[in-house]
Amino acid sequence: MKNIIFIAPPAAGKGTQSTLLKEKYCLAHISTGDLLRKASLEENERGHYIKDCLKSGKLVSDEITLDLLTERLKQEDCKNGFILDGFPRNLDQVLAYEKLLEELQIDLGYVIFLSVPKELAEKRILGRETCPDCGAVFNDQIEGSKPKVPGICDVCGTHLTKRKDDNLETFSIRYDTYMEHTKPLIDHFEKLGVLYTVPSIDRDETFKMIEKIIKD
Repeated sequence: MKNIIFIAPPAAGKGTQSTLLKEKYCLAHISTGDLLRKASLEENERGHYIKDCLKSGKLVSDEITLDLLTERLKQEDCKNGFILDGFPRNLDQVLAYEKLLEELQIDLGYVIFLSVPKELAEKRILGRETCPDCGAVFNDQIEGSKPKVPGICDVCGTHLTKRKDDNLETFSIRYDTYMEHTKPLIDHFEKLGVLYTVPSIDRDETFKMIEKIIKD
């Protein structure tokens, strides 16, 4: 099994596909956001710096992010393969990551771009409802994802909630900004011959296509 980088705009299903791959193939799921949040709890200079950045909304330096990633990649569970979530986000990070992989003698693996029409991504965001108790996710705008009783969790009967930032204006900005900043990454990985574009329309069909890529 090789390593996987997902490039995916908001609501493309990256989290869903990462979970499916992790569970079926025992891959390590590495979220740089999780790494930073964990490191922010450390009572040292690095931890305090990260905590201040997260609190103020500033970006943590690439150097520290790479240090955390280096430590994580050396752990035993990454030897079977891993899914990298939230990194790299720009071309400078890509080049630094490739250098890191070379030093650690780790294969780059597959870069999978989850392609989703903006209109569908918009429905996924605006219709998303989450159970605050059990974490189940529904969507009141997509057939097959709606709760049986509107606004009520099918699993535990709790009232579903919506995130405040799940609105049209915020989504449009996030989607357009992501696609603009991601274009150089897509071009770079395409030139390397490691980029695979997978339409993310149906969860199960998308997973089957990803499986075919990583098994070839």
